[in-house]
Parts: sequence; C-alpha cells; structure tokens
Amino acid sequence: MNMNHKGKIKLFILGVFTFICSCKDTAEKEVEKPKPAETPVENIAYKVVQSFPHDITLFTEGLLWSNGHLYESTGSPEELDVKSMIGISDLKTGKFEKKIELDKKLYFGEGIVILNDKVYQLTYKNQTGFIYDLKTFKKLDTFKFSNAEGWGLTTNGSQIIMSDGTEMLSFLDPANMQPVRTLKVTDNGLALPYINELEFINGFIYANVWTTNFIVKIDPESGKVLGRIDLAPLVYEARTKNSKADVLNGIAYDAVANKIYVTGKLWPNIYELDFPH
Repeated sequence: MNMNHKGKIKLFILGVFTFICSCKDTAEKEVEKPKPAETPVENIAYKVVQSFPHDITLFTEGLLWSNGHLYESTGSPEELDVKSMIGISDLKTGKFEKKIELDKKLYFGEGIVILNDKVYQLTYKNQTGFIYDLKTFKKLDTFKFSNAEGWGLTTNGSQIIMSDGTEMLSFLDPANMQPVRTLKVTDNGLALPYINELEFINGFIYANVWTTNFIVKIDPESGKVLGRIDLAPLVYEARTKNSKADVLNGIAYDAVANKIYVTGKLWPNIYELDFPH
C-alpha cells in the first residue's frame, strides 16, 4: 500500500471518529436535565369582614394606613370630571378630606407612601415626584425619576419601592430618591407586567395588577409571585352599585390592628379583608 492510500485511510478514520464524537456531544446536549418546575402559585382565600362607604368621585391611585388614618391619592383622567389629590378618607362616613390638589392640566397624580414623617407622591408621565411634610402637607421637595411612568409606591421601612406599569419594581433610597436595585416580577417564570398599587405586609409585597381582578403576593428578594387573591366578586359588586366604577386599585395595611383594606377607582366601597398574611 502506498503512502497516498495510507493517508486516505487515516483521514477516513479521523473523519469517522470526529463524527462519532460530534453525535455523542449532540446526544448529551439533547438529554440535558430539565429545569425544576416553578412552585405553583397559591390561590389565597379571603373573606370580607365589613365594607365602608367610599367617595365615588375618587379615581384611586394609592391607599395606605398610617397613624390611625386612611390616606388616599387620586388621579385625573382628562375624560373624567375628577381631580388629582391627596387626602384622608373617613371609613365611617366616606368623606374625603383634601390635603393636596395638583393642577390637572400639568399633572396626573399617582401612588403615595409615608416614610419618616414625609409623604412621597408620584405623577404619571412627568417623571416627577413630590415630597410633603406629613403634618402640614407643605411641599418640601421635588424629585425626578428615569422610569417612563410612575404608578405605585410602598416601603419596606428603609427603602421606597416603586412600580411603573411594567414587570419591574425599583427600590429607591429615600435620601436622594435614586434606585439602589430593581426587581423583576415573575408569575410561574413569566414576566408579570402592569404591577400597580403596592403595599408591604409582613415582609412581602402585595400588588394590584392593572386590568385584572387580582392582588398578587410577591417575594421581595426573588420577585416571584407566591400567591394571588381573586377579587372578581368585589369588582362585580362595585360595578353594580356604580356603573362608572373602574378597576380594582388600592391596598392599605393597618399593622397595629392587623387589618387590610382594599378599594378601586370610583368604587362606592372600601372593604376590610381577612386572609392569611
């Protein structure tokens, strides 16, 4: 056998060996172990403890409980005869005591949060927020944010947590209102957009999801949705009482009395709910 034939044989053997190795690698890739399945999202059962009157002219954007008072912020869509305000809602009477009103031609009011005796307020599309003194409601400062829109606010006690209508939450340093981290909210591994009004309850973030009847429970470290509360019956009741009633929006937690309140835009009632939290 001449050297030319030997060379051809060597090349043939090398090609077969390469082909076998390539097939082996492909097979190993094809039998990679599947990723662990996501933990099923819990459907959280609840009961309505009682209901209270709510001013149906309030296009609710934020709801929170602080120092024995229920604070509410509102928005002002151009097509509706409503105002962007911050005030205190009386649970017994439903009367709203206005503390702040924004110029509707300039601003659409959004969520609020109270931290260290200050009230922080977002606006919708101005990338601007306001800070007020809690006792006097005198405006102390203005802040800017880079998010395209401002939606909801809450606090974990040291940081302010902000939603912007996407699946992302921003954790802000209250000293300068700059983001220190962001968190992607996922439901069974998929991004969950339209995160709206927020409330921090016993170490978890609870959020309204715009256009839905759900409140979701979010792990503040992983961003995973751990549970959901279906409030469709309350949405239906609100719309039977007021045909103009809009979406579910508003969660407030009274940590002292361990009570949770919810409402919606232009809703005739605020509801006290009882559920495991």
